[in-house]
Amino acid sequence: MNLKYQVLEQCENAREASISLASVGRDVKNIVLYELAEDISRNKKKIIAANKLDIKQNKGKIPDVMLKRLKVDNKKISEMADMVKSVAKLEDPVGKVLGKTELDKGLMLSKVSVPIGVIACIFESRPEVVVQISALAIKSGNAVLLKGGKEAINTNKVLVDIIRKSIKDNKGIPVDAVQLLETREAVKQVLKMDEFIDLIIPRGSNKFVKYIQDNTRIAVLGHSEGICHVYVDKDVDINKAIQICVDAKCQYAAVCNAMETLLVHRGVAKRYMPK
Repeated sequence: MNLKYQVLEQCENAREASISLASVGRDVKNIVLYELAEDISRNKKKIIAANKLDIKQNKGKIPDVMLKRLKVDNKKISEMADMVKSVAKLEDPVGKVLGKTELDKGLMLSKVSVPIGVIACIFESRPEVVVQISALAIKSGNAVLLKGGKEAINTNKVLVDIIRKSIKDNKGIPVDAVQLLETREAVKQVLKMDEFIDLIIPRGSNKFVKYIQDNTRIAVLGHSEGICHVYVDKDVDINKAIQICVDAKCQYAAVCNAMETLLVHRGVAKRYMPK
């Protein structure tokens, strides 16, 4: 099938899925998420096999830091499953009354949270992001189109297949609520699909985010280039601050949100820094 029409079909299916998903109740969404957590754990071997293929194909072609982000092992798969369960335990964000205003006697204006609709997410090489975004999209009643880095294509395909199977096995949520975009050319087509897509969330360089913003009429939730700071104030609990700062850098140093700058108030520096 021609790429243009393939992407169009995916976008049409996502729009249709988003309409059905918006009215799905909390219990159905949570059942799917708990099933997904189990399916991820059950398919460890398949996920790791696909990931090893990605690692092999990209070794020497991408920086070591990206290879570290790309790698999936048993620990990371367990973390994915735990993350999905934690999302299932969250309060349902849909249908919450956020505020009320009485406009006139017997006339009340209510502000109620609703799903966004169809979200296109474009992100970097970490395959676990596929699971994170999908779980959050299901919980919040949004359909999602996922475009990960090409270096993770085999792992991403397996993860999306697992997610879609979990959805299919539990009636109530359309399977096309989660779909994978596989090529950079598909992204160019997606930018034109303002009739079907409500929001684009690009993750990457500031230049990339700006490119997306400049080439679409769809709303874009962008970000600027930034350096991740942690600030230690003079009234700090020193032991807690040490734990936070070590974790912010050392728990996973390869990720883009690892700490890069530590700021310490001069009033506590002499006590804090030596520790």
